[in-house]
Amino acid sequence: MNTKTITENRQARHEYFILESYEAGIELFGTEVKSIRAGGVNLKDSWISVENGEMFIRGMHIAPYEKGNIFNRDPYRIRRLLMHKKEIMKLYGQVKQGGYTLIPISMYFKDSRVKVQVGLCKGKQLHDKRESAAKRAAEREIDRAIKERNKG
Repeated sequence: MNTKTITENRQARHEYFILESYEAGIELFGTEVKSIRAGGVNLKDSWISVENGEMFIRGMHIAPYEKGNIFNRDPYRIRRLLMHKKEIMKLYGQVKQGGYTLIPISMYFKDSRVKVQVGLCKGKQLHDKRESAAKRAAEREIDRAIKERNKG
């Protein structure tokens, strides 16, 4: 399988603990796919909802395709995600009972199809965010020290 990452939701990794991730297809129109290929997509403030046994991605921005004229759709329209009914119902149960959230983590091409990586997430508190930032800084310092030691 040939995969190529289109975009990542870096804010999701900062704001949430990602417990599990799933792969979902997404229902798009031709001009949207062309715009995605040109890099005109943003997952920053998007989330996923489950309604009537179907998953929908909301708040995702796909820029209008320049050469698309009348065929362009609303950049913020709600798009349906494609997963097996059993998986959707399992995720819906976890969201309802466990207080989790469904967030799109990344978007990528798998062969020629656009896929979305859906994360089952739990929100971070402020102290959790500070803790993970401190951990990253400590790892950077260790890497720097090792690099300096190996040079000298």
